[in-house]
Amino acid sequence: MKNQILLIILLGTLSFTTAAAQDKISSKKQAVLNSVEKHRNSLIQMSDSIWKYAETAMKEYQSAEILANYAEQNGFKVERGVAEIPTAFVASYGSGSPIIGILGEYDALPGLSQQAEPRKAPLEASAAGHGCGHNMFGPGSLGAAIAIKERIETGDLKGTVRFYGTPAEEDLAGKVYMARAGLFDDLDVCLDWHPDYKNKAGTQSSQAVTDYTVSFKGKSAHAAADPWNGRSALDAAEFFTTGINALREHVKPTVRMHYVYSKAGDVPNVIPEEAAVWIWIRDSKRSGVAEVSERMKEIAAGAALMAGVEHKVSLNNGLYEILVNERGAKVLQKNMELVGPITYTDEERAFADTIMESYGLPSQGLHGDIKELEPHKELQGGGSTDVGDVSYIVPEISLLATTAPYNAPWHSWVVVACGGMSIGHKGMIFAAKSLGLTMVDLFENAGLRKEIREEFLRRKGNETWEAMLPAGPPPVPAVTN
Repeated sequence: MKNQILLIILLGTLSFTTAAAQDKISSKKQAVLNSVEKHRNSLIQMSDSIWKYAETAMKEYQSAEILANYAEQNGFKVERGVAEIPTAFVASYGSGSPIIGILGEYDALPGLSQQAEPRKAPLEASAAGHGCGHNMFGPGSLGAAIAIKERIETGDLKGTVRFYGTPAEEDLAGKVYMARAGLFDDLDVCLDWHPDYKNKAGTQSSQAVTDYTVSFKGKSAHAAADPWNGRSALDAAEFFTTGINALREHVKPTVRMHYVYSKAGDVPNVIPEEAAVWIWIRDSKRSGVAEVSERMKEIAAGAALMAGVEHKVSLNNGLYEILVNERGAKVLQKNMELVGPITYTDEERAFADTIMESYGLPSQGLHGDIKELEPHKELQGGGSTDVGDVSYIVPEISLLATTAPYNAPWHSWVVVACGGMSIGHKGMIFAAKSLGLTMVDLFENAGLRKEIREEFLRRKGNETWEAMLPAGPPPVPAVTN
């Protein structure tokens, strides 16, 4: 009898545990997952269309319109051309607090055109391509926003959801112009994601960067007949870069400086009257970038003095490092685990192996598993992003999702190819679901939003965000027919 009772208790406990596991996903979250699945084909079609358009910074007219139109068709109020950028827009639904935002990008990189094939084969020689996967970024984020909009529409959630169509991340700093226009000021929390070769909640920062043009103006003369009458702007530019290279010995290990000559004369037999160097300065903190930038300006002045020419240092734009929010990352991590790992077919794994071998790197497979949450590290290497500026205005939660083989070379044709086929599509859908579930928590839990903001304020400290931009409107390229 005792054994029978014990068996009944054990079975009851097992049944309870199984039921509890099934109940981890609430009805609201299940509805979000269902919504993303319902829109799956449309999200993939948008991603593939943006992939084919491959429009570069502030020229993303067709890409932006696809996303804005789909948001409008799904009940969002869309404001186009915000912050004086024709390809920037904001899509909103709902009313009142909380106001939760999500970012979407869609700009491509020059010269990376590629077919969705595992061997290098441009769609169009020298054309642009999505070597950073932004064709998936916009549709994936919009899919999450639509899922939340549908929950607000039914009354399951209360507040406002906003999708931000943000152009020109790769160049020209679209989000910084949008931030300068105050478009993120009233948000409670903002989310974003980025294509990657692993699934991770973002706990690491980016590098701050400033982008300058250093121009020199001298006096032309015949390089053989009377060079003594000339003053070479190119001499000054070369003195400047020599000085920058000498400075490398005296900066912190986190600093990166890289430049190109954007103007260096036209023909050898004319003393160059004008020359210019385009230089980027990075560090793990904006304060470090500011310090090195002052040294750069002194070197520019010295170079001009040595060559006997005039000089001008012009700020093109600058980006803050990402202000990480670990509390938000923990919530995202749990929701990624609810969604579960990405699974791949034999054909997709073969594609990944072949493309890495074709590029000349060892194949390490596709990593669809969900990586453990990493503790935040203070000093960061790597690249920069205008998401950093948003993160200094509002708490930002970031996700990485697998859209390419492990250790794939970013900003390359490998990423373009994978972003135009099912490997990329699966990562985009995973991102949409994970972000959508996280947004449910943010709408429902005021205490969670408070904890996220408290960490944001603590990390920000006394730092005041200020747009690192030249005065005047965004540098929108002229439209040519």
